[in-house]
Amino acid sequence: MDYRQFENIDEEQLPIPKHKLHHWSHFLGLYAGEHVAATEFVIGATFVALGAKTMDIVLGLLIGNLLAILSWTIITSPIAVDTRLSLYTYLHKIAGDSMAKLYNWANVLIFTVISAAMITVSSTAVRFAFNIPAQLNWYPSNAWFVLIVLLVGIIVVFVAMYGFNAVSEFSGICAPWLFVMFTSGSMVLIPVITLDVLGQTQLSGWGDFVRIGDASIWTGVNSDGEPGIGLLEVVGFAWAANTITHFGLIDMALLRYARKKSYGLATSSGMLFGHYIAWMAAGIMGAGTAIILGKSIVQLDPGDVAYYALGLSGFVIVIIAGWTTANANLYRAGLAAQAIFTKYSRRQTTLVVGLVTVVVACFPFVFSQILPLLTYAGLLVVPVGAIVFAEHQLFPRIGFTRYWSSYQQLTTSVPAIASWGLGLLLGFGLDMLNIMSFYYLFVPTWIFTILVYTMLAAKYGASKKYPEEVAKEAQNVEDIKKYHEHLASELPTKAIDTSVLTKLLKLISMVSLIITLVLACIVMFFSADEATYLIKRETFYFYGFICTITYFVTAYWTLQRGKSLSLKS
Repeated sequence: MDYRQFENIDEEQLPIPKHKLHHWSHFLGLYAGEHVAATEFVIGATFVALGAKTMDIVLGLLIGNLLAILSWTIITSPIAVDTRLSLYTYLHKIAGDSMAKLYNWANVLIFTVISAAMITVSSTAVRFAFNIPAQLNWYPSNAWFVLIVLLVGIIVVFVAMYGFNAVSEFSGICAPWLFVMFTSGSMVLIPVITLDVLGQTQLSGWGDFVRIGDASIWTGVNSDGEPGIGLLEVVGFAWAANTITHFGLIDMALLRYARKKSYGLATSSGMLFGHYIAWMAAGIMGAGTAIILGKSIVQLDPGDVAYYALGLSGFVIVIIAGWTTANANLYRAGLAAQAIFTKYSRRQTTLVVGLVTVVVACFPFVFSQILPLLTYAGLLVVPVGAIVFAEHQLFPRIGFTRYWSSYQQLTTSVPAIASWGLGLLLGFGLDMLNIMSFYYLFVPTWIFTILVYTMLAAKYGASKKYPEEVAKEAQNVEDIKKYHEHLASELPTKAIDTSVLTKLLKLISMVSLIITLVLACIVMFFSADEATYLIKRETFYFYGFICTITYFVTAYWTLQRGKSLSLKS
């Protein structure tokens, strides 16, 4: 067989080969790392400011995040595993150049805003270290803060341009540490809240936790002194927060590497910790910091909260969590821009988009409004996910032809573009009319777009048969499989590092995390009075920072040893 027909095709345009598929544990780590980010500080505090009640948070976040996990598993993962393509490639295949370009513009906008929010969050840690006032307006009120944002942002841009692979690998080792830090931070500040509400530093049981939650954290009263959001709103946001990736199908890019469709369940590592435990932990840390400083939680930024919960490790968590997330999203924005401006390299488009991102990051409203921004960003792309879902899952079941647009060699799919536009009109129209909570707008928008696209596609040729084109497509798929088998046969066998030094480094890194968690437990459960608490908290700050340094040194050393051995093999 002549494989030259595939050698000149960008590998992104081809399905993922079998030899590049990953085990379920890979996706557990991937989603844990991506969804435990610096924005959790902002979102966790936002629920407090919105006036949610304690049990609404406990139950609502659980239900909403379970719905999100099911959305990935039922909607995203099956399409990703069937096609082994990213959404960008698959959309081009079913809707043509024009639709793909419009969608790429939407992605440039979305990922630019998310990256800007992450840069701003990272900058709050640096501004805290230099005693620069918190930025609470929608615009920057301090020139030194702007300078910090510019410096942090420029670093992020250049890393996204030249060193994204290194950051991606490094962010993977951050997940276990982030788990420990969010959990420890909340445990360290619970005694502050308990002392303020109950007059003692220790909880006697679950009932006490609910009491301090209702009294000082999730009080049911928002920052304006009015009744806050309820259970349905909490469920809705937890479900809607990632509509861009599950209903919107962006995560086809990740799950196309999954061996099985059931690997969508691996998103639970990010949802049940990052978007459940971490959001509650961030709310607790925000409330505790507000008590210590004598301020309202809306007057705090992530730098304040992280420092009083974790000491010097707090600077690290805000900078790293914001930095790694910003780089990943800026890289996505650069890719989307490069797909539009094909004459320029990915590095060039990333530079231009990055400079715009840094300017946007100077305005604090970006991170302070991240909750509604994420929801509206999801609403923007959900109709596209609905179009792809209809084409892939619905059309074969009702006798329509999948890929009908490409079989007709159309560069513009009128049904796709019209359906996206009408879906947006419905979604944002319902929001303007205030008919329902904007957290749930993606549901009727998704269903409506599926129906509209199906009806329009039928009129434009989806209901017709294309036997010759279908046969060529099937043959092309088989040829690609043989090409991938050929590539796999030429790959060297990967070596596994089983050396004593590597095992020792892994052990030290894990022990450093365990020590951090034990120190936090000591602060929470063995502080008999305020004086004892303050001493134990300082001990946690000091040794917790040492453990943080130890963890990153040993974990990164382990990573580099594994890469070195792989290269030698």
